[in-house]
Amino acid sequence: MGNGALEGAVIAVAGAGGPAGRAALLRLAEAGAVVVGADNDPERLAEAVDAARYAHGGATVTGETVDLLDLESTRDWAARTEKEFGRVDGLVHLVGGWRGSETFTKTSLDDWDFLEMLLVRTVQHTSLAFHEALQRSDRGRYVLISAAGATKPTAGNAAYAAGKAAAEAWTLAMADYFRKAGGEQGPTSAAAILVVKALVHDAMRADRPNAKFAGFTDVKDLAESIVGVWDKPAAEVNGKRLWLTEKP
Repeated sequence: MGNGALEGAVIAVAGAGGPAGRAALLRLAEAGAVVVGADNDPERLAEAVDAARYAHGGATVTGETVDLLDLESTRDWAARTEKEFGRVDGLVHLVGGWRGSETFTKTSLDDWDFLEMLLVRTVQHTSLAFHEALQRSDRGRYVLISAAGATKPTAGNAAYAAGKAAAEAWTLAMADYFRKAGGEQGPTSAAAILVVKALVHDAMRADRPNAKFAGFTDVKDLAESIVGVWDKPAAEVNGKRLWLTEKP
């Protein structure tokens, strides 16, 4: 078990049942954190929680089904977490989704409706639900996973890139809240953005053994970078886009 910046920290993970969430639960538990996962798929979440517990005997890893598209449900999750564990030191936002089109002119606004809920609304809800607890923490971090496409959108990815850009802007506004709350001494909590081109995991490689996945970030490397956000002072990561791939 770890003995660094995350030892004893309480970290909530939204979207914990997916491949990135599973990797994050494992790495956070290894670092010594109490990990509280949430997902809308109870079976997938239970598998991820069990895997982290099995890999790190003695680690506290819990999971519960939460509808992150419902603000009150998300607030209730945040309140329960702080009440049960006495604090919340982080929220890692791993809720994702993708839809694209062949060309810009073939973009479907139904894709925007779908992605706005997944990529933007869930960020709004988790940030609003957890920001006060994170500010009370001496090492609070809100970590958003974003995509390079938000900085340089392509014609067929208009809806996705716009959703990611909106999520980044919302997160940077939260960072400004932490900055102002810190006053002259600087922020004690931070909101940071980890930027990837795309993510890859073992199952994807198995399905496409000849694919290069050039510039993709492995979910294990992403998990390592998530842990690294706590290794730096809040002022160094607050409001920053931390690139895990080449800038476009």
